[in-house]
Amino acid sequence: MARKRKIKNNIINGCKQTYKNTARDRLQAFWEVFEKEDDVLVIINADPDALAAALAVKRLLRYKVKSVTIAHPNEIRRLNNQAMVNRLKIPLVRLKDVKVNGYSKRVMVDSQPGHLPCFENIRFDAIIDHHPVSGEWEADFIDIRPDYGATSTMAVEYLRAAGMKPSVALATALFYGIKVDTQDFEQKSVLADGISFRYLFNIANRDLVRKFELTDLRRSELKYFNIALSELKYSKGRYYSHVGRVRSPDVLVIVADFLNHVGEIDWVFVSGIHGEKLVVIFRCDGYRKSAGKLAEKTFGSLGSAGGHKGAARAEVPLKNLNLGDKEFTSDTLKRFIMQHI
Repeated sequence: MARKRKIKNNIINGCKQTYKNTARDRLQAFWEVFEKEDDVLVIINADPDALAAALAVKRLLRYKVKSVTIAHPNEIRRLNNQAMVNRLKIPLVRLKDVKVNGYSKRVMVDSQPGHLPCFENIRFDAIIDHHPVSGEWEADFIDIRPDYGATSTMAVEYLRAAGMKPSVALATALFYGIKVDTQDFEQKSVLADGISFRYLFNIANRDLVRKFELTDLRRSELKYFNIALSELKYSKGRYYSHVGRVRSPDVLVIVADFLNHVGEIDWVFVSGIHGEKLVVIFRCDGYRKSAGKLAEKTFGSLGSAGGHKGAARAEVPLKNLNLGDKEFTSDTLKRFIMQHI
């Protein structure tokens, strides 16, 4: 694995390392990066896993450094993530509002310097992540484990190695981070993810986690359900509904998932217009069917389309639909699908 890096204290799966690869070794090597007078900036691309792992780093450094600040470049738009930040009172600042070089140490969590342009010119002292290694960069401490399902799992291992039992708030964040990044263990994960998840199970506030998961609609967006139901077309075990213009495509996913709860329905197709694009959400049971393949066959030549067997999505510039003066409707959606199903 050829890339520029300082060998001291680096831990990258598959790479040569200078000491035993145990949780205690990792923790000690991480701590050695910092001094008592350090002001530390933890940088994340904010999502549940990154937020939770950053909070764990803040806890690990509480008595090791002078201060820890968590900064993120992205606007937190998803209501689930907003609920997590607000209810757990996670202290955050926007990256654009801080002087990066004003901090004596910088840590990247759940990401790597090449992931976003705004990260590329920052010199990091430590990097902790679970995504595949990408790009060329160096740091005094690197712990990247691409086989892990979540960085939160790694953070739990650090805390346990330090003998630090997480608070209810921190445990709740880490529990949710693992749930989200492993998609309730339906996505890639290893035994370590399950062990950390089980450790957190009796500490985290699981009712609060459920609230995060359910918080995905604004009151103003309830109107889209009314539109979707009034525009709903049924044919041969399939639902078609065009919702019209939407504030966010996420609402189309929520409506499609809701309609997919109907027992005798095999396929659900929900569309809407966001900006200058038609967005179509596909749902099916994934048994002898593939939503991803159908999405690609239907809209692949007009825009981006694809997904998994049970769930897929297409985004098509309106100019590519050649509708003329006609408006897109549920019947139009049905005609598009029927040509390929």
